[in-house]
Amino acid sequence: MALENNSIPSVVATTLVKSYPHGQAGMIKVLNELDLTLYQGEQVAITGASGSGKSTLLQILAGLERTDSGSVQLLQQSMHQMKDQDLARFRNHHLGFVYQFHHLIDDFTALENVALPARIKGLATTTANDQALAILAQMGLADRLTHFPWQLSGGERQRCAIARALINQPEIIFADEPTGNLDQESARQVSELMMSLCRSNGATLILVTHNPHLAGQADRQLTLTGGVLQ
Repeated sequence: MALENNSIPSVVATTLVKSYPHGQAGMIKVLNELDLTLYQGEQVAITGASGSGKSTLLQILAGLERTDSGSVQLLQQSMHQMKDQDLARFRNHHLGFVYQFHHLIDDFTALENVALPARIKGLATTTANDQALAILAQMGLADRLTHFPWQLSGGERQRCAIARALINQPEIIFADEPTGNLDQESARQVSELMMSLCRSNGATLILVTHNPHLAGQADRQLTLTGGVLQ
């Protein structure tokens, strides 16, 4: 775990407020002046009841959704002050995303899927492919490079998605129920690989999960309830 006195914060969220329309009841507040500080290399699991706002919190922290009020700083950059184009560039260079469903491109091979963020970043195809090959090997998929997503098992697809999230060596990884669609053994393998690679890279990991085993592997476990983290 990253020690606070030896690290600068990689994530600082201050008094976040977010509400949504909720039928005749008017507005429902899912984040209620929420605060959160994470340090580089720290791994934090966020748990909570379904509908408590966990995924919304992740979207806001990553700059994918705007907050009603409050502020988010990632790597000392203010998310709410960035224009959309700058946000997109920042996400590609510094953030990685893993979701419950892999979101791989069906017409791309495993190698092409993983190399894509590096190519978007501006790397030459050969360099991007070399980096994709290396990280796929780390994920135990060296013999699946030319396979399409439909030719991979559920665990293999998710490992491929994690490799894609990590190829640009992002400083912060956002993972929203990354093992929620897997059987118990596949979930264990995928989570251990993801957390090990994040630690090796010194990346901060923000993990939303209902899996108690996965949450227990993190440095800290926080529960989102009543719009705040406890």
